Amino acid sequence: MSFADAQILITGGAGFIGSNLAIRLAGLGARVTVMDSMLPGYGGNLFNLEPVRGQIAVNFSDMRDSHSLGYLIRGKDYIFNLAGQVSHQDSMHEPLMDMEINVKAQLVLLEACRHHNPGAVIVYASTRQFYGTPEYLPVDERHPINPPDVNGINKLAGEQYHTLYSRVHGMRTVSLRLTNTYGPRQLIRNARQGFIGWFMNRAVTGSPLQLFGGGDQVRDFNHVDDVVEAFLLAARTPCCYGDYFNLSGEKAALYEVAEQLIAASGRGSVEKIPFPDERKKIDIGSFWGNSDKFRAATGWSPQISLERGLADTVAYYQENCHHYLEDA
Repeated sequence: MSFADAQILITGGAGFIGSNLAIRLAGLGARVTVMDSMLPGYGGNLFNLEPVRGQIAVNFSDMRDSHSLGYLIRGKDYIFNLAGQVSHQDSMHEPLMDMEINVKAQLVLLEACRHHNPGAVIVYASTRQFYGTPEYLPVDERHPINPPDVNGINKLAGEQYHTLYSRVHGMRTVSLRLTNTYGPRQLIRNARQGFIGWFMNRAVTGSPLQLFGGGDQVRDFNHVDDVVEAFLLAARTPCCYGDYFNLSGEKAALYEVAEQLIAASGRGSVEKIPFPDERKKIDIGSFWGNSDKFRAATGWSPQISLERGLADTVAYYQENCHHYLEDA
């Protein structure tokens, strides 16, 4: 897949998926600019970009700033739009902040591109969260939408704006509905990027992994390298433009994930506790998706097994733990 000399902008590029994408694209010979607002506690970490230090440009900007964004998007061939607020709990406590980041910022980007770079390909990191509690499994793109929290509503709005701008303004946008993504460079100091990052923290530090309600809920998981590959394929596949796709992964019960992490780290333990009320209200139970639509369009399928991916990720954090557990 050739991205040699392509001009790339990655929003949220110092974060989890964005930094892995930047490293991959730099290795493919692309000219990469990452932008990140570095909001405290949200996953931006300059150590994530250490493998490509000096090879890429880094810009500290907030996507809600139309002036800086209007400059940054000019001349870019591809924009990978990964800036967002992903914590479901945070969205319920700070709904206006969630709306600012997941709705307003997306419109600022799309408007900047409409006026200054309408030919850019934009790949948006959407989510399977807004399906809500499944009516059937596996969940495909025809499943009813029923967001269980503020984050789901705002992420859905962000995706629909991307689809609308493709349909009405002819812009080349693609939305990928991500499931539980894990791997190196994920935020593990808190649970803002999902439970698996927090599980990783517990396993690496030898602390109990708390399973709400026993951990029988089944979810699907993708290693970040497989997700990066999906972003690259979506960007280079014209039949994807204007559409949205599930990215589904390997199924496992939460207690199985906990057991694999403990086995990989040689530390930690499982503690089963009742669901806290505020989490129970927005929990969707078991969920796994169907990504046949994206597979048919691009040939994509996950290549990294959950067992291997978790073991490799534990090894990464065991080596680099101090960069991810200290305040940043």
